[in-house]
Amino acid sequence: MSAPFEERSGVVPCGTPWGRWYQTLEEVFIEVRVPPGTRAKDVRCSLGSRHISLAVCGQELLQGKLFDSTVTDEGTWTLEDRQLIRIVLMKTNRDAGNCWTSLLENEYAADPWVQDQMQRKLTLERFQRENPGFDFSGAEISGNYSKGGPDFSSLEN
Repeated sequence: MSAPFEERSGVVPCGTPWGRWYQTLEEVFIEVRVPPGTRAKDVRCSLGSRHISLAVCGQELLQGKLFDSTVTDEGTWTLEDRQLIRIVLMKTNRDAGNCWTSLLENEYAADPWVQDQMQRKLTLERFQRENPGFDFSGAEISGNYSKGGPDFSSLEN
């Protein structure tokens, strides 16, 4: 079985003061650097449909209203190597046109170049799903790819 599209094509990360975030068609990934030796009992993480809060050792690292809605019951967080918290959120709207421009409504926005690269990647991921026999991981996209690119679903075979 082949690796998922995002593993073959790489990610387009958006750097933040505490780590980075990136997205696929279905998920938003948040990676937060924490002091080495951090234990799970030091972490307080709350994941809601439109809200996130993360505190480590009583210090708030991340809190606010998410850019778009997520599936509350499918959000998870893990502590890796006692120095990295990885949060995975499942997008409610899993359309290629739903490219988050920022993690929170008014914070951690992707700069224009990163936003462009994120949108290109989501459009290629959409094409991969629509055409599973082709490998788009090394493809370049140009032209009208904003909002997920052109919609060919109404074309007859």
